Amino acid sequence: MRKFMPQPGFVVQAYRYALDPSATTRQMMFSHCGAARASFNWAVTWVEASWWQRRAEESYGVPEDGLTHWRPWSLPALRKVFNEAKKIDPRFAGWWEENSKEAYSTGLANAAAAFDNYAKSKQGKRKGKRVGMPRRKSKHRARLACRFTTGTIRVEADRRHVTLPRLGTIRTHESTRKLERRVSNGTARILSATIRYERGRWFVSFQVEVKRELERVARPQVAVGVDLGVKVLAVMADSLGEIRCIPNPAHYDTALKTLGRMSRRVCRRQGPDRRTGQKPSKRWLKANTERNRVHHRVAHLRADALHKLTTTITSEYGTVVVEDLNVAGMLRNRRLARKIADAGFGEIRRQITYKTKRNGCRTVVASRWYPSSKTCSDCGAVKAKLPLHVRVFDCDSCPLVMDRDENAARNLAALAAACMTGTGVAGDQDARAPKPRGADRKTRVTRPSRKAEAGRAGGTRLPHQQQKETRDRTQTKALTLW
Repeated sequence: MRKFMPQPGFVVQAYRYALDPSATTRQMMFSHCGAARASFNWAVTWVEASWWQRRAEESYGVPEDGLTHWRPWSLPALRKVFNEAKKIDPRFAGWWEENSKEAYSTGLANAAAAFDNYAKSKQGKRKGKRVGMPRRKSKHRARLACRFTTGTIRVEADRRHVTLPRLGTIRTHESTRKLERRVSNGTARILSATIRYERGRWFVSFQVEVKRELERVARPQVAVGVDLGVKVLAVMADSLGEIRCIPNPAHYDTALKTLGRMSRRVCRRQGPDRRTGQKPSKRWLKANTERNRVHHRVAHLRADALHKLTTTITSEYGTVVVEDLNVAGMLRNRRLARKIADAGFGEIRRQITYKTKRNGCRTVVASRWYPSSKTCSDCGAVKAKLPLHVRVFDCDSCPLVMDRDENAARNLAALAAACMTGTGVAGDQDARAPKPRGADRKTRVTRPSRKAEAGRAGGTRLPHQQQKETRDRTQTKALTLW
């Protein structure tokens, strides 16, 4: 799939709507998504066949010149070969004409992207975890999705129907007024549409090129620090000294009792068993649907609450400071994993990042090692240790006593002021704040041994004491920059 470059003054965004398809249309949508999965599996098998053939030939001592040629995995090459193979391949004979060509292009494009990611990851050109070889998608576990880039893709004038290639006109569960009004005014152009089955419903997402002006925030000169937590979802402290606390709705914890009761009901029914071929009973399907409905409601409530929170922040402040939290590492804590996942720390940062760009504001990302909770927001002294169960910050150098989350939010707000005044990162969008401790990792704090205390009492300084004093002077010098 080619990438669309928006024109000056235009941005590419998505409009997502729930669908209410008829039984016939629903069956056609399942067929299109199955066709995308089948073409993906064909591409993976076709490309990897040459890899295994070359490996077998190398084991027999075949020279490099005599090995089977590598099969290309670019999208144009896959399309060309697939269009010839689908007419003679028994896996597609008799039914491939029932679906739009876009369904097969979706699977081929996904396969090409998967092979590109694997190659770049193996060469060290891709960030993140190592990506393995593409694998075939299972019929039982694959996500159902199909993308349309050509053909009749439009939003009807009645604002309650959409038209897609081969699927025809489908009724939407909600009004499409926002998108239809922009398209009719000429301020938006639909680039593609993607149907997806998730959470028990069918959705359609339109990729739209929209003419959007910068939305002016209420207080562009004010910076705010956002400290995320579990007991309190977010504590916001702005540069004017105002403090706001957003309570954690804890949607999943609220629904745990209901989910437990419904899960026990599902366990008492006769469920599916792929090993023995046992099919689920109708009572199991009904109970499982009721349980899934609760899960879907929790997910929708969480998404709605996070969007309202991030929209409130980005529409009011000109600079937003967030922390670079190691969410994946935090989820390894078995005591807090459920609550951290329910809070959605990563989603909050993602939404703040793109919404500040939409409003022309600034996002400052504090370093992962920045001690926002351990630093005194009044005098700047840094505590050596501050356990998580200690919820009140009591400074050792000044009489400040404050809630630790409020203290962290104040430090983040001050970090934004330092970046704007030129002592830190030059307040650009998505700027990363410097490391005030002058280190790329946590400083190891240890208690002085008895031998060190005896040496200090006798007036002699040991080598490790001299190193500690040098490190303290370096940290103090770095902190004075703020």
